[in-house]
Formats: sequence, structure tokens, C-alpha cells
Amino acid sequence: MARFGLLTGGGDCPGLNAVIRAVVRKGINAYDHEFLGFRYGWAGVMAGDAGELTHETTRGILHRGGTILGTSRTNPYKEDDGLERVRASLEKLGLDGLIPIGGEDTLGVAKRLSDDGIDVVGVPKTIDNDLAGTDYTFGFQTAVQIATDAIDRLHTTAESHNRVIVCEVMGRHAGWIAVHSGMAGGADAILVPERPFDIEEVCEHLRRRQRGGRTFSIVVVAEGATPKDGDFMSEYQQTDAFGHVRLGGIAVTLEKEIEERTGFETRMTILGHIQRGGTPVAYDRVLGTRFGVEAIDAATEGDFGRMVALRGTEIVRVPLEEALAEPKLLDPKLFETAEVFFG
Repeated sequence: MARFGLLTGGGDCPGLNAVIRAVVRKGINAYDHEFLGFRYGWAGVMAGDAGELTHETTRGILHRGGTILGTSRTNPYKEDDGLERVRASLEKLGLDGLIPIGGEDTLGVAKRLSDDGIDVVGVPKTIDNDLAGTDYTFGFQTAVQIATDAIDRLHTTAESHNRVIVCEVMGRHAGWIAVHSGMAGGADAILVPERPFDIEEVCEHLRRRQRGGRTFSIVVVAEGATPKDGDFMSEYQQTDAFGHVRLGGIAVTLEKEIEERTGFETRMTILGHIQRGGTPVAYDRVLGTRFGVEAIDAATEGDFGRMVALRGTEIVRVPLEEALAEPKLLDPKLFETAEVFFG
């Protein structure tokens, strides 16, 4: 029997509760472990703010979005005596290791803690699907489905009013959500971070559609897409504890530019946090469950300093540093497939 702490860090994501439930269920049933859940990510670890995780406290959460533990973007290595506070918390609570569930930033902290002698097994989480080391992350398929449903609805109003509608979706570094939802929703143009765009080329594409008798267009844009002659277009200036600029608002600029340059009535929609919210689709519930089971197996075996990952159809374990490689960018062939249907 051992005693482990769980935490969720970074942005919330559909499927987090499936991971928590799986770790606790397998850990108790198979190994007789005990679990504590830290509240609000690394902030809770430093503060020693935790509660028991049992069959009762994790019952009925599989289908729930968000995270029952809460989350934050706290970085212990940016806090005074952060490492010492983490150590003191684990010692006080009698924990044998940590299972952090998060993306590049959360797992980056996990890697540093592992290097500093703390036993850690990581679970990858990013709604953008841009984390290295794993083929897919849970939450991505749910975000794609939500975005696709939105694009389906935007088609009807765009056609009714002869409008161009710009739909902004998540994707800081990579256009996975934009391309998957754009392809599924029949978008007429997709703008992604991997391919800086020329706004005049976008407008000319829309003009050609109009000349060809197509009276409306749907443009899907990832929040991190950039023009060839500029930088991120964001309505915000703030950065978080990991130095990331808060993105959102490129659709506002595109709406204005497209309407001024083409004369076509243009509207924009920013899906934002809608993509994170609500119940996870079946794929994400299953993937989160598989990740959670493998994570507690690894922790039980003492296979620390690792992250669980999906490779093909198999759940495997990889070194934590693999999660910290360059972001997993969009497959060029996938974008080329999407381009077939532009216009």
C-alpha cells in the first residue's frame, strides 16, 4: 500500500475527471492505495490544501466536464521557496509520490520536481493536442465536436444573410482544432499558426467564391494564427505565471479587415471557453480512463519520471522530457487535405 497525491494544472479540459476516477478506482481496488487530491493545482500542493479521494468522492464524475479538484496556472518555481514548500507538503501528508495531470507547463514543473528527487508520474493534458510525446490528448475530440457543431450552426445564418462569418477556435501554437473542425464543418478557409496568412490573399479567395456564385463563406481561424507581416493579434496584454500571452480576438481584426477590403458583410464568433466546457465525448472518457489506469500502474511499480502516452492504439510510458519537446505541430498532409475543399 502507498499514498499518492493527484492534481490538475493549467486550463480545464473535458476528461480530467475520467483520469482522476480511473487512478483512484484502480489504485484502491488493485493495490489498496490511498489518495489525496490537491485543490487548484500546484498552488494546492504548496499550501498543503488537499482532501481524500475515495470511491465515494469520485463516484458519478466520469461524464462531468472540468475537474473536481480545481486548477490553476501556478508555477512553484516562480514562488518564494516553492520547492521547499512542495517537499514540506508531501512530507506532512505522508505521500509517496505525485500524479500531476496537465500540459507542457504542469509537466515541466513535474520534470523539475523529478530532477529534484520527488517521485512523479505525469498524465498529459492539452485541449490543443499539441503536446509532444503522445499522439492524442483527451479533451481534444470534445473541443473538435463542439467547434464542429458551432460551424454547422454558423452555416445556416451565413447562408441566410449572404455573410462571411469568421469563427475563432482554440490553438495557441498548433491548428489541430481548427483543421479538424473546419474539415468536419465544411469551412471555406482555415487559418492556422503553422502557416502565417496574407490577409489580401484570404480576401481574394472570398471574392473568387462570390464571383463563382457562392454567396456566403465560413472562415475558421485558430487563436494563435498570425499574419505574414505581423505578430499575434490579441485583444489582451496579460501573461500568466509561465509567460504565455493571453490570446483571443484575432477574429475581431479579421472581421473588420475582411469587410473593409471586400465590402462583404462580415461577422465573427469567438468560441473561447465553450470548447472547454460541458461533458466529454466518449473518446475522451475512454482515453482519460486508460491514461489514469496506466499512471497508477506506473506509480505502483516505481516507474517514476515518466508520462503515460498514446502511441497508435497503445498506452505506453515515455520520459517526462518528451512532453517538453517542441510543440507537436499540425501534420502538413492534413492541412493539404483540408485545402482541397477551400472555395
